[in-house]
Amino acid sequence: MSLQPLWPIWLLAVVFVPLAALAVWQLARSRGPRRMDWIRRCALLAVVVFIGLGPSTQARIPDGLTSNAELYFVVDRTGSMGALDYSGDEPRLAGVRADMEALTDVFPAASYSILAFDSTATQQLPLTTDARAVRSWAETVTPELSAYSAGSSIDRPLEALTTTLERAATERPENVRLVFLLSDGENTRASGSNPDTVASFTPLAPLVDGGAVLGYGTSEGGQMPLVTGSGSSSSERIIDPATGEPAISRIDENALRTVAADLGIEYLHRIDDSSLDSLADDVDLSTITGDGRRDILTYEGFYWIAALAVAGLLGWEAWSLVREVPKRSWMRGRAARSRAASGGAGGHGGAGRSTDGGGIGSGPSGGLDTAPSAAASHLVGESRQMAGRRP
Repeated sequence: MSLQPLWPIWLLAVVFVPLAALAVWQLARSRGPRRMDWIRRCALLAVVVFIGLGPSTQARIPDGLTSNAELYFVVDRTGSMGALDYSGDEPRLAGVRADMEALTDVFPAASYSILAFDSTATQQLPLTTDARAVRSWAETVTPELSAYSAGSSIDRPLEALTTTLERAATERPENVRLVFLLSDGENTRASGSNPDTVASFTPLAPLVDGGAVLGYGTSEGGQMPLVTGSGSSSSERIIDPATGEPAISRIDENALRTVAADLGIEYLHRIDDSSLDSLADDVDLSTITGDGRRDILTYEGFYWIAALAVAGLLGWEAWSLVREVPKRSWMRGRAARSRAASGGAGGHGGAGRSTDGGGIGSGPSGGLDTAPSAAASHLVGESRQMAGRRP
């Protein structure tokens, strides 16, 4: 068994360590039926953490067809990539999604990695042979939050891409490295879109064997929806502070062509989801291990078994809570009746004194079905002593 965490380990610790500490503390101080409740909740936490760690078994697919191609997607997700001028009025990222999925079909059995850049550049997907991971990421990618935007710059991923390609060239020199940069080329970090302000990609050319720069947007430009924590707004737009009107983002093809020339790859302007098959024509994939077939290592998760345990524990928890509602209602009613009875007994004790000192009691003679309170009992004693002293 191996672990393929669904969340980073540090994030699992941040979320579940405090919860586990609370559950164990409550378990230690609870008694009776409450103790079983916290035993159940501790078990539920343990199973959820087990699922989060991603228990898996390794599996090898013998003679699986694979190539020595490594595809590096460098994706622009700045606010301008939400501009509504792709294939009519679609956001530019819609084109990015379509093209990333198409490229996994054009280059099947390859390895894929994703670098994304907005205010910073980060690796979103380490090198993997799982094309489904690329498609899943592409389906969910959104522009950065408008409130945290630091402007656009085509050279922002340069440092991260350099580190990634240099490591790949050192560890797997026999492989073919293909870079696909998907962006609108807009540069608002410094002096507009002046290419002279953009760092050169030329030093990376020896590390790149092919690929393309794919440009999105139009010269007319498009408005950009405001992106908040709840997603893109259908009506609100990013406002240009200089004019007070909705800002317009336009593709900068000069910047994109410059990057393509620096890397020694071609530039394509993408205005729709037309075929990308031609990108594979000039790629030499002849340097393949053996005959192109090798064992492919995959991981098969079996945490679905633990998910059944979670379902059972949640059902038990729900049943326990449902049973608790009528029990608490009955206890509240019983407490109210007890308080009412105690108040009635005190009243009789103060007024029930007879001439022979024996007028207070319980049962039929006293007219009460509950025992008198402590105060009433004290009054009864005093009444009897006074009766005994009479001549």
